[in-house]
Parts: sequence; C-alpha cells; structure tokens
Amino acid sequence: MSYLGMKQLLEAGVHFGHETKRWNPKFKRYIFAERNGIFIIDLQKTLQESDKAFDYLKDTAARGGTILFVGTKKQAQEILAAEARRCGMPYLNERWLGGTLTNFKTIRSRVERLKELERMFEDESILRYSKKEQIDLGKELQRLQRYLGGIKDMTRLPDVLFVIDPTKEAIAVREANKLRIPVVALADTDSDPDVLDYIVPGNDDAIRSIQLVTARLADTIVEVRGGAAESVSAESAGETERETLPTPVSSPEQMIAEAAQRGSESAATGDAEPA
Repeated sequence: MSYLGMKQLLEAGVHFGHETKRWNPKFKRYIFAERNGIFIIDLQKTLQESDKAFDYLKDTAARGGTILFVGTKKQAQEILAAEARRCGMPYLNERWLGGTLTNFKTIRSRVERLKELERMFEDESILRYSKKEQIDLGKELQRLQRYLGGIKDMTRLPDVLFVIDPTKEAIAVREANKLRIPVVALADTDSDPDVLDYIVPGNDDAIRSIQLVTARLADTIVEVRGGAAESVSAESAGETERETLPTPVSSPEQMIAEAAQRGSESAATGDAEPA
C-alpha cells in the first residue's frame, strides 16, 4: 500500500510544477505535460518515487537513525518544525549555516554555547552580570535558539537529510553529497534529481503540498517507533491556528525579568544561594 494516495496528491496540488521558463531539463522524466505555461508533474511517478523514498526513511527510523529535516523557505518553516518535533527528529528551518555538516565540530561548539546560556537563565546565574551584559547575553541566546535550537540534541551527523526544495537548499545538499549522507527531497521542476538519492517529485512551494508530504513522513516515523500518528493540519501549521507550533522565544528583557523574579522569590523564602 502506498504512503500517499492519488486523491491526496491532487487535492494538495502536488502536481503543479513551476512555469516552463523555470525548469531543469534533468527533471523532464517526472513531467507529464505543460498547461498554460505551467509544467504538470506526473503523479503516477510521484507515487512510485515517494514509495521508494518513504521505504528508505522508514527503514532508517526503524533502526534508530537520525533524519535531519531541512526547509528554510517561508511556507515550509512552521510545518517543518512542527512535524519534526512531533516525530522527535532534528530540524533546521531558519537558515542553513555553511559547514553545518562539513564543519560539524564547530557547529557543536555553538550548540554547547546555546546550552550554556540556557543554563545561565534557568539557574539564575545570569543575574551575576550587569544589566547591559544580561541584555547582550539574552540576545545571543535568542539568536542561537533561532538558528540552532532545532539541532540542539543532534550529537552526531545525521544518517539522512529530508529536504524541502533542494534548489533553495543547494548548500545543504552539496554538504551532504560531499560526506555521502543520503538526501531525500520534495523536489519541483526546477530541481536536479541527480544530486538526490531519493526524490518525491512534487510542488515544493504550496503549503498543502509541503504539509502532506512532511506530515506523512512524520506519521511513518511515529508509527515505526510504536507511537500514534496525529499529524498537524495544513491550516494549523500554515496560516491559521498556531498552538501546535514551537513556542516563540521570549525577548531578552522578558527572560532577564523572569530570572530576576525567580531570584526575588527564592530570597523571600530563604532559598537563595549566598552571594
């Protein structure tokens, strides 16, 4: 049985490719026709290729492998974060930092700095710094959480990359290719299939298309690991309800105020540590 259904693909608009002037000739084998200046993707091939891709990702998850979700385009960011968190996988949805894979040791050092700053705010040691230093450290924390929060618990290189739009994420794909890390991607008509190990040919711009493929992957990972799959709807992950998305990071001023408040409460109850 296929992971995706033809009706689902049609309803999500997965078959709509880019304008004919924006295409990669290598993608021709996945194109069905051209209509009004738009390429139509062959959904029969989408079903065939997605089954291969999902079988591979399912096997990776079943053996305890790590799948890094990557998608930094605006319409993919919230969906990607929500679904990756739901299935317990790392993700990068803000900006791909050059060297994330090829210079992983340096990236891990920045992650350790992120964890150090989080501990400082949690244990109130941030209050030992001047007001200006607290604000500067708060801004540094916010910046690191934004760009590295999704891979905070990824202690080694991933086994696979799952990418939304490999053309936009070309640097990530190149780094993975260099290290021989397999790449699975939802790829549109402007993509080069030759740099991918597995492809899901389809619309990588529409929210519903991104949601369908990403949620089904998350479902598969949850199911293979013995959980119950409850995917986030396209509406809640896209443009309406926001309660299922990652909680926004507080401003530095809020974090400092909260730490100060905790310190005041501890002092009032006699639990504060001696200076």
